[in-house]
Amino acid sequence: MKIEIDGAHSGIRFSACHFIAGHEKCARLHGHSYIVRLAVEGAIGSDGMIMDFVVLKRALRQMVDGLDHRVLLPGNSKDAKIDIGDETTIVSRGKRYVFPTEDVVILDVEHTTAEEMVAMMLEGLISEVDIPENVTAVYLGLDEERGQTAWAMRRV
Repeated sequence: MKIEIDGAHSGIRFSACHFIAGHEKCARLHGHSYIVRLAVEGAIGSDGMIMDFVVLKRALRQMVDGLDHRVLLPGNSKDAKIDIGDETTIVSRGKRYVFPTEDVVILDVEHTTAEEMVAMMLEGLISEVDIPENVTAVYLGLDEERGQTAWAMRRV
C-alpha cells in the first residue's frame, strides 16, 4: 500500500535560484518555484496507518523553509570555489557571483540539479524522521517546474 503527499496542494514548496556550471542554458543564474512530492510504501501498522501524514508534512515543511528564497550553491562542486564571510563569493568557469551570506544555502551536492538535490533531501528526511518498521520504501520528488520532476527512492 502507498500514501502520498502532493506539495502543490499541501503548500510544501519553495522558491530559490541556482546555476549549473557548464550547462548550455542553466549555467546562467536562474530560479524555480520547486514543489516537493512524497510517497511512502508499506503495510498498514497497528495504528491503522502506514505513517502519520502530520509527521511527514512537518518534516517536509521544515526542510523547505530552510531553502525558500535562497541562493542554492553546490558545496561539493569541482567547478566552483566558494568563499564565505560577510558575503559569499562563488567563482565558477570565469563567472563571479557575490551574495549576502544570509541569503545563501550551501548544499551537500556537486551540482544543484533537481536530481542531486532530491537525493540529498531524501537522505535528510530519512535521518530526521522516525520511520516505522512497517514502511518499506520512501520516494521523494522535486518539481523544478510543472511536469518536470526528479525522484529519489530509498528502501528502508
